[in-house]
Amino acid sequence: MDQQTNANKMPHTLILDNRKILTLSGISNVDSFDEGSVVAYTDIGELSIKGNNLHIAKLNLDTGEMVLDGEIVSMIYSNNQNISSKGILSRLFR
Repeated sequence: MDQQTNANKMPHTLILDNRKILTLSGISNVDSFDEGSVVAYTDIGELSIKGNNLHIAKLNLDTGEMVLDGEIVSMIYSNNQNISSKGILSRLFR
């Protein structure tokens, strides 16, 4: 069953050019966007992009392609899994 789910995943690439143009592939959805941040979903996790004057120059969810321009400050991946509600100590000592 893992082979079947891996076959359905889109390959994910990220190319950052001079911190001004970010070209992405493997994007399955865009949750939110404004001039300061973009939150996109990939098969390997949620991608949060922070910056200034961000603009989505191209977005095609059928092919999974997205191009951002502006000043890219940071890119952070997080897992798709939900964090349990047991508290911070249980998360620290896994």
